[in-house]
Amino acid sequence: MTLQFKAAWLSALLLLGTPALADTDPLPPFKAVYTTEFDLGISLSGEAVRELRQDTGGLWHFSSEASAMMAGIREASSFNYRSGEMIRPLKYDYYRKVLGKSRSAHIDFDWPAGKVTTVVKDKPWKMVIGPGTQDKLSYQLQMRLDLKAGQQSMSYQVADGGKLKTYAFAVTGEEEVKTPYGTFNTVRVMRDRGEDADRETLIWFAPELDYLIVRLQQTESDGKTYALLLKNLETP
Repeated sequence: MTLQFKAAWLSALLLLGTPALADTDPLPPFKAVYTTEFDLGISLSGEAVRELRQDTGGLWHFSSEASAMMAGIREASSFNYRSGEMIRPLKYDYYRKVLGKSRSAHIDFDWPAGKVTTVVKDKPWKMVIGPGTQDKLSYQLQMRLDLKAGQQSMSYQVADGGKLKTYAFAVTGEEEVKTPYGTFNTVRVMRDRGEDADRETLIWFAPELDYLIVRLQQTESDGKTYALLLKNLETP
């Protein structure tokens, strides 16, 4: 398996979202495990573990860890949230190791100044941001909230790689999905990468699980495809 494919596989794991956004408690703590399902003519296994918790001071922490063979990746986001408002990220950490090669990044959000500071390879730089800007984990939580609120298309400004990027998504239909955790009627969402995009990402959300992601499928520019399925879900 090539280094490029492993990196793409790990990137897909990071798109997984959050479960159980109940009306009375929009962000309940949880732990969800996803397993891989491939149609590539090769045997490949791995898991992604996602966890959301709130500390005694009221700060939220969202983490994602994924591993497969000689590769691994971890992300963590800390943020504030009040019901009826957008999630406001405070810091974001990223670490990836593939075939012995590692990469890390750290982002601090300074909301009073309207800036973020990104540190990669011990080199910091600042970037201006606007209200509602998300990090690469927090936007996934915000999308769950927006879907539950009935939105059919969503767009987020995300601090990504020292740039402010637009992540756009649209609901494209409904479909029944079978997973190791059960069978669910789902809402299918596609990431909008533009008319000339050579990559495709489809995500299936289960309304009966408060729009938890139960399946994800991504097709790369070289035609390779893979899917992720919900394996287990724990809530306090």
